[in-house]
Order: sequence, then structure tokens, then C-alpha cells
Amino acid sequence: MAETRHTKTLIIGSGPAGYTAAVYASRAMLSPILVQGIEPGGQLTTTTEVENWPGDTEVQGPDLMIRMEAHAKAMGCEIIGDIITELDTDARPFVAKGDSGNIYTADAVILATGARAKWLGLDSEEAYKGFGVSACATCDGFFYRGDEIVVVGGGNTAVEEALFLTNFASKVTLIHRRDELRAERILQDRLFNNPKIETLWFHQLDEVLGDDNPKGVTGVRVRHTGTGETRDIPCKGVFIAIGHAPASELVKDKVEMHHGDYVRVEPGTTRTSIPGLFAAGDLTDHIYRQAVTSAGMGCMAALDAERFLAEQGAISETPEPERHDEAVAAGE
Repeated sequence: MAETRHTKTLIIGSGPAGYTAAVYASRAMLSPILVQGIEPGGQLTTTTEVENWPGDTEVQGPDLMIRMEAHAKAMGCEIIGDIITELDTDARPFVAKGDSGNIYTADAVILATGARAKWLGLDSEEAYKGFGVSACATCDGFFYRGDEIVVVGGGNTAVEEALFLTNFASKVTLIHRRDELRAERILQDRLFNNPKIETLWFHQLDEVLGDDNPKGVTGVRVRHTGTGETRDIPCKGVFIAIGHAPASELVKDKVEMHHGDYVRVEPGTTRTSIPGLFAAGDLTDHIYRQAVTSAGMGCMAALDAERFLAEQGAISETPEPERHDEAVAAGE
């Protein structure tokens, strides 16, 4: 049965930004409710080895997110498996509607909805999604043991996907429209030194080829970006790894945005153009897009929300931020 819940702070999204905001908001006694969204744990749940999370030389993405969720719960955050489909930013308190039918009202809202994989927009790509076309190597790579696979892209995501897929595939062809990758140098070195990976420069995916009975991919048609010449490459799987787009639909046409639908925040803060509405993580970050920076912004969002609520009289006072780390190290 649908119900209405009220909280001082509603957190929408459950990646590093959302869970970190939940930890800090709980410690500030803001009684936060976190609604996980369509992908609990965010993008890290589809990542295997994470090697740049401070304190862990290597950690599995899903394991890291399970730990973050457990930490938020231990601090007192209520975590709900629902999807927010509407957010009324004009109402006070804010009103959010869940896919479950539940209504959530809040004095402050932290948006941490992250980003989603981009697609090329080809009809043939759409036709074979789930039948050989994927945007998640860790989800689907296992199904292509001993097969030839194609990866499209040139950034960290594409290189990480290609490297991961060599655990299963007999050959991985990385297709990139230029002759230089954008990925970190350490990842490029691993790619170029892997005998299973071939890089096809100056090409773009023109069409996904396949059969309908049974339905599945049989190859791709690629086009040279300079000459326009096409060629077919046989493969069983096609992984699109061309980046992500911010999941900002909830506040489209409601808050200021920039750089292609990223939510704009006031420099040095997580404040959006609407008082009481804060945004953190990949939803706002078109530059760094790292788990650690998202977590840092989640901390900022909770502290910004705490100060806002104190100014509104929703809490008695705003305690000074705890300084266990730097202050103690400095002997203060």
C-alpha cells in the first residue's frame, strides 16, 4: 500500500556520491532517506577491478558498493529500493514520487543520480541490444568465451572493457575514430601489450550485422573516417563504450545546466540554482568523473544540506565539521 514519508534530507541515487552523502547526513542527525534508483550501487556495480580507490590497492566494484551501503545503514540512513520518477522542485517541502507509488517529502534534496552509458543511436544497434550488443562487459562478457568481440570507443571505459573481455574472447578488436586514445597511459600500455587485442584506427561503426533465427550478432560493418571505405569484421559480441550521459531527467528544465545536461552547481559547493536542492557526483561532473571525486561531492552535499536546514530552522544549529584527520595530524 502506497504511503507518504517525510524526511529532513532525501538522497536520490546510490553510487559513491549518494552513499557518502548518506553517511554524513546520518552523522549530522538529518534522518536521511536514500532511494536507490534503477541501478543500486551505480556504475561501479558493473566494474570489476577498481585500482584507484584510496586505501584499496585493488577492490571489486560491486564489493566496494556493498561496503558503502552497509556503512550508510550502520550510520542510521534508511535505504529504500524504489525509483524516483518525479520531483516537484516548486513545492515546500519538496515532493518526490516513487515508482512504487510512495510519496517522499523532504526539507532538502540531494541529487546523486549519476550517469548512464551512451549509445551510438544506430537502428541495428537497437535491434541487437541483448542479443550481442551490450554496454557492460562485466555483465555480458562471460557469454562470449572463445569468440571474437568488438569494442567501440577510445577512453578509459573502452580500454577497460577491452582488457576485461580478453579473459573470455579469442580476439578483441577496439574500433576508434581517431589514431590516439583518450585513456590513461597505464591502461593504454596494457592494451597495446595484450596479444589478444587489435586496434583499428580511423574507423567508426556503421552497422551491426546479425541473424534473426536464432537472433544474434554475426559481425559489424565499419567505415573509414577519411576515405569512407567500408569493411566487415566478423564477431559475436559488440560492446559500446563511448562514455556516459548525466541522468538529469528529474530536473530537466527546472535547474540550470551546462555541458550537455550536467547540473550546474555553484563553484566550490553542491548548491544548484534552487535553494535546498543539492547535486553531487557524475550528475554534475563533466571533467573528473571518478568514484573518489563523486564521494567527495557527496560529503559536500550533506554538509551543504546541513547548513541550509540550520538556516531554515529545520535543525537547531550547525555543528562545526569534525576535523579528525587533518587537525589531529597537525597537532591542533
